[in-house]
Order: sequence, then structure tokens, then C-alpha cells
Amino acid sequence: MPVQSDVKQDLEKPENIAQAFVVFLREMGVNVPISSSIVFYQALAHINVSKRNDVYWAGRSTLVTNLNDFPTYDEAFQAFWEDFITLNGIDLETATEIVTSFGEESDESGSLDEETEEGTVIPLRYSRSEILRKKDFAEYTEKELDEAYKLMQSVRLLGSTQKSRRMNVVSSPNRTPDIKSMIRASFRTDTEPIQRYFQQKDQKIRKLVFLLDVSGSMETYSRALLRFIQASVVGRRKVEAFTIGTRLTRVTKELSNRDLDEALNLTSESISDWSGGTRIGETLENFLNHWGQRGMARGATIIILSDGWDRGKSDVMAEQMGRLKRISHKIIWMNPLKVSPGYEPLAQGMATALPYIDDFIEGHSLESLIELAEILTE
Repeated sequence: MPVQSDVKQDLEKPENIAQAFVVFLREMGVNVPISSSIVFYQALAHINVSKRNDVYWAGRSTLVTNLNDFPTYDEAFQAFWEDFITLNGIDLETATEIVTSFGEESDESGSLDEETEEGTVIPLRYSRSEILRKKDFAEYTEKELDEAYKLMQSVRLLGSTQKSRRMNVVSSPNRTPDIKSMIRASFRTDTEPIQRYFQQKDQKIRKLVFLLDVSGSMETYSRALLRFIQASVVGRRKVEAFTIGTRLTRVTKELSNRDLDEALNLTSESISDWSGGTRIGETLENFLNHWGQRGMARGATIIILSDGWDRGKSDVMAEQMGRLKRISHKIIWMNPLKVSPGYEPLAQGMATALPYIDDFIEGHSLESLIELAEILTE
């Protein structure tokens, strides 16, 4: 059915056609991120939108991020760019130039386009948080680190629970009767134990222990991950934080300061081996001997944030990872290098530690931190 005249005139604007095509593609089941839409609009500024082949390849190379979506894209392009535009008589010959203007997402409303001497301007709005979620920490600017910290504070590390030694009195029947409560209640009924009571172990939240690698190979990631650990220490109970390099440093107290700048300053002053070498096995031994074996690691979830490059002895690393595995609830290793195409854990420390790890995930972006939060709820 042909569109009404006012709608048709609106669709004749090339920027509106492009926006409508992205929406149509999403309705067909293709996942089109906001960043891909932005690149698509930029590509249209450099081609003649009246040429079908140019538009086809501009969309296919920017909007499709999954190889399995190519057939769906072809079907959508056929239905929209040929059938829809042809049936409604939309003239693309007048679309000679598109100028894109970018701005951050806001609540202010405004017109979708405006005319300038250079041509049609498309004011695009993008979500900065969406871009930061996928961006590699190594590419962050100082301003982006500050923005990412606000998003890190929204990541809730709930974690699993474990049984505590404290017993709770319950009325529902189970295998553990609460004799003291029943005797106490019987005094109100002439020593007849009419009301029965039972007890069960209470649930408590598991401890989280962060071990952050601050060696030279991890420097570009440590600055972002340290902010995440600070947000976790401040926002959750039972969180411990250590840095590992050539020595072990406990930084829980420094990071518990709610002022981020003050917390980072105090932490940097306490870390003497920042951007130095790495001896993961020796630092793990130090952690277990002075903290973990005494109770800090028992039943806890251990989160190691490291690229696995280790200058120490592999047999020491294997022995200490085995000790840590035996007393902890779960070991999660976050490696920023895992995102690299074709990555294999061939580094000495990483290869030695891998058999003792429960979850091996990426650690290069906000998305990987969200994945960590999801794993902790399992």
C-alpha cells in the first residue's frame, strides 16, 4: 500500500530512510549495535545513496556483526530498499549528500534533521555507556576512566552464600530439633512440649578476594581494574584486595575510602612494586601463609586479575595454586589478553594455573566485569 503524502515526503529524506532501515533490520532479528549504526551513517556520507550496490555494501560491512546474519540482511535489503522504496515511489536521486553531526544521548528533544549550505545534516545521538562497555581498558582516556567508574559502581557483585555456624530457629519441620527452645516454650504449657521448634544453619555471604597483578605488562589494565576493585570494596561487605607483582600488598584499607582519588593516592603510596616484575607463585605463597590459610581464603571466591606472565618457577606456581584450590570455594581468573584473536594460554604462569581455575574469562572491558558479576551469582 502506498504511504500517505506527508509520510512519503518525510521518508524521502535520506537520513530518515537510513534510520528506518536500521529499525527494520532489527525487527528482522539482526542485532545492530548503536556504534554500528553510527558507522553506517558515516559511510552514507561518502557514497551516492541512489546507487543500490553502494548502499548494499555500506550496510553489509557496517551493520552486520554476525556471519550468520548475512542471509537475513540480504532479505531485509531486498524487502526495504527495493520493494518498499519502489512501491512508495521514493526518489533517491535528490539525495546527493549527507552530513552527519554527532552528539551524546540526552533527554532534550529536537528535530531529526536540519538544512545547511553543505547539505542535509543528520544529528545522531549515541549512548556513551554502550560504547564504553565494549571498549578496551587499554584505550581509555582519563576522562573515560572517570565515566567508566560510575558504571563500575552499578555492577553489583552479589556472589553466592554459604552456611554459617550460627543457627536459626525455624518452625518448619526438619531433622534438627531445637531442644532448648522447646523446653523454654513448655514452661508456658505446664511443661508439655506442645510447640515444636527446629533449627538450621544461617546463610552468610561468601568472601571475595581480589588479587590484582600490577606488573609492567598489566599497567594499562591495572589502572582501570583498581577502580573496579575500589567500587567493590566500598559497595559490598566481605571484600579483600591485594596487589601481586614482585611482592604481596594488602590494599583493602586504602581502597575502603569512599573518595576515589584519595583511595587511589593511598593505594599508590602503599604499592612499592607497581609496574615491576611478576612472581605470581611466590606472592600466592605469601598470601596463603599469612592470610589465606588462616581463614581469609577458606570458602571464599578468589578473583585473580592477571595476564599470566610469570618470571617465577612453574613448580612453585603449581603447588600454590593447588593449595589455593583446596581451601577456596571457587577460583576465577580474569585475563585481559584472552580477548585477542587466536589467543592461547601459553605463558608459563597461565598454562600452569589453568588446571586449577574454575572460570577463565576476559578482563579487558566493562562487559567482562558484568560477566564476572553473572558468574558470581551462579
